[in-house]
Amino acid sequence: MLKLLGFIGAYFLFLKKVFKKPQGAKVFRKLIMREVYDLGMSSVGLVAFISLFMGAVTAIQMAQNFQGADIPVPDYYISYATKVVLILEFSPTIISLILAGKVGSYIASSIGTMRVTEQIDALDVMGINSPSFLVMPKIVAAVLFNPILIMISIAMGLVGGYLIGEVTQMWSQSDYIIGLQMPMATRLFVYTFVKTVCFAFVIATVPAFYGYHVKGGSLEVGRSSTSAVVWTSVILIILNLVLTQTILS
Repeated sequence: MLKLLGFIGAYFLFLKKVFKKPQGAKVFRKLIMREVYDLGMSSVGLVAFISLFMGAVTAIQMAQNFQGADIPVPDYYISYATKVVLILEFSPTIISLILAGKVGSYIASSIGTMRVTEQIDALDVMGINSPSFLVMPKIVAAVLFNPILIMISIAMGLVGGYLIGEVTQMWSQSDYIIGLQMPMATRLFVYTFVKTVCFAFVIATVPAFYGYHVKGGSLEVGRSSTSAVVWTSVILIILNLVLTQTILS
């Protein structure tokens, strides 16, 4: 318990340094654009591929459940239920967990390598606020681009459901489109957006914290990356429960 409290305290002290004395705007913009590519653009293909097939699987499962129900359910509820599942849970949560593995390990290992090769010490000697210089662009890039990734995930999931319907003929094209056009409450979209932004912040900062505090050599960098991914995933799951209870209750 004391170790956990120490970790939480050290994490928030690290965030205080991150948001203190940021770099000049010109340097900051260049760093953000680089991080947008490294953390966001490089993940578009993976997100689209996973979402396409998961959308198809979700639509099939919905069709089987509805069509096997005792009370007849119109086919257009298949696409509506698929849309709800993608928007509320699959895209913001599952995709964020996948990004925690892919992006989180990259952040932890890259900053950890800089720590063990004394590049961070060199930044500190030059009077640069190294936590802000290294982490702030990652936070901004993740918070700005992760919502775009989630929108891509939702869109590709719905496309996957449409395509599997055309292949299997389990529901008609018109019913699928009618279900997509059925309205959802605005607060559900707000909930998804808030979750996405909060998850992006965690994905950017927790692995950075682990990488920044690496001690030792390359072996410790690998262990730090593993710990960063595990704890980032744990925090995302807990945060998902808290946000769901807070916003949707």
